[in-house]
Amino acid sequence: MNANIRRVIFWAIAIVFLALVFIYAFKPRPQLVDFAKAEIGPLIVTVSEDGETRVRDIYELSSPLMGRVLRIDVEAGDMVVAAETVVAQIEPTDPSFLDLRTEEEARAAVKAAEAVLALAKAQLNEAKSELEFAESELERAKSLVERNLVSERELDRANKEFKSKQASVSTAIASIRARESELAQAKAHLVTPIEIRDSNKECKCLSIFAPITGNILQVIHESEGVVEPGELLVEIGDTSDLEIVVDFLSIDAVRIKPGQRVIIEEWGGSAPLKGKVKKVEPFGYTKVSSLGIEEQRVNVIIDFLEPHDIWKSLGHGYQVEAHVVLWEESNVLKLPITALFRNGGGWATFIVEKNKAKLRNVEIGKRNDYEAQILNGIKKDEVVILHPSNQIEDGVLVTERPI
Repeated sequence: MNANIRRVIFWAIAIVFLALVFIYAFKPRPQLVDFAKAEIGPLIVTVSEDGETRVRDIYELSSPLMGRVLRIDVEAGDMVVAAETVVAQIEPTDPSFLDLRTEEEARAAVKAAEAVLALAKAQLNEAKSELEFAESELERAKSLVERNLVSERELDRANKEFKSKQASVSTAIASIRARESELAQAKAHLVTPIEIRDSNKECKCLSIFAPITGNILQVIHESEGVVEPGELLVEIGDTSDLEIVVDFLSIDAVRIKPGQRVIIEEWGGSAPLKGKVKKVEPFGYTKVSSLGIEEQRVNVIIDFLEPHDIWKSLGHGYQVEAHVVLWEESNVLKLPITALFRNGGGWATFIVEKNKAKLRNVEIGKRNDYEAQILNGIKKDEVVILHPSNQIEDGVLVTERPI
């Protein structure tokens, strides 16, 4: 074989090789995608928010008077029995120390009370003396009447005088008692707090009993100290009687109705709990979100439907996640929400036919954060593309991404 023929064969092979390289380089390659099937199954539509448990009825014990509350020994979580357990003891407040002028005024009042008392005692002695004279006059009148030396009228007059003097003695005695009380009151103004503490070895305290049988939720005023009337001391509640309060956005709260089923998750147990909407409060309030946005919120109250033994580890103020069921069906045709996208004014998805992506408009019904009900456009077991990127177009070759 001469050199010309070998050269032709060489270049022919080179051209064929280059042609094959170009064909391979520009040959359409299938896009790696994730597949999912349209299937029939249950679909639940919920609105969800974090909430917290709370005791249904909280009793706040406050001080009924101004005084010094002794150290409260009960602790959060302790059991208390209605009308038996002493929760707190309040001792009346000691008087304050007197300034110089007030003390002198008090001492002068004591001296005045002592003088008045002495006068009352002198009046009592005078009244007793007059009573003795009236008594002797009465005895003498009785003797003269028996001998018919005086008339009965004189006896009556002597008897009346005797009773009058008896009343004067009783009045004088009562006056002395009143003056003694005034003297004691005047002396009481001079008593110092130290003297009161020394004289009262035992606490003359007002005991505050538990109003219900339950648990101590919080001790507000634990240490000994002076309290004002109405100052909060302790919170008590029955932790076996809990409810859940969840603050929903007002646009979600209008869709919630009493009696709707609630799924309670993230409470610390292994399985969700069952609940029921008890009440949607009729007023909203403004709450600033973590992003600094003002939102209108509405409290929704939820009751537990399961026995206390199942959720007994929950207490007052524990966080839970509540899912209020707005709609649910057991057998609906559905697709993952990640397979759907907006197309014009409606919804669409890419189905897979002969390893090619085909754009398909669909009509959806109810949906949640994960799945959507398909009313038209898709049949059961048809394969769709999840998370379609901007490289997925109608007619593009696709293949399933290896796991």
